[in-house]
Amino acid sequence: MKIVGIFGGTFDPVHRGHLETTRHVYNTLGLDHVRFILSARPPHRAPPVASVNHRAQMLRLAVEHEIGFMEDQREQQRLGPSYMVWTLRSLRAELPQQPLALLLGADAFLGLDTWFCWQQILALTHLIVLPRPGLPLSESTDTWYRDAVSTHVSELERASVGRVYICDTPLIDVSASAIREKIGADEDASGDVPDAVWAYIQQHGLYGCPVHPKHKHAV
Repeated sequence: MKIVGIFGGTFDPVHRGHLETTRHVYNTLGLDHVRFILSARPPHRAPPVASVNHRAQMLRLAVEHEIGFMEDQREQQRLGPSYMVWTLRSLRAELPQQPLALLLGADAFLGLDTWFCWQQILALTHLIVLPRPGLPLSESTDTWYRDAVSTHVSELERASVGRVYICDTPLIDVSASAIREKIGADEDASGDVPDAVWAYIQQHGLYGCPVHPKHKHAV
């Protein structure tokens, strides 16, 4: 059975690194589809800069024409903190037999033991770990996941949960924080986000971006 990918994040803003990396995973591993889940109220970090409504709209614009991608609004619709374990329980209830795989950057993966009820994660999903620039997993001293590592995607398709797969993806050196800094410094960040997202940022003056003249009437 094909794997359903899960990609959660604050998406503040969603950028080409999110999309290109996920597109590579989707195509290389032959996933059924990928659900992008906006962390509406992230409990493990400072509050996002853009509102949940703005972040949701940018995410919608970014994925709506991507084959195999879909926006999943369950964390926006649920009250309280956006704990991933709650999201995974909800997805598992809807898809009891489907292999699920949570896509995690190496930074998030190496900090997984700080997450709420993190020990339950592998009982609900597989993990697909994505390398990050400057964070080689080979240097990790963590050992809790070693026995769960799979080297063939077929092992994830045969089971529904419990495996860790380290995916060799392109290293794209772009981050949401760097994009916000660029915009705040009045630098051009248009190449870092999808065209529709850049237009939305300009239209609404997000992250300190001057409102483009053609959008002023819409703000």
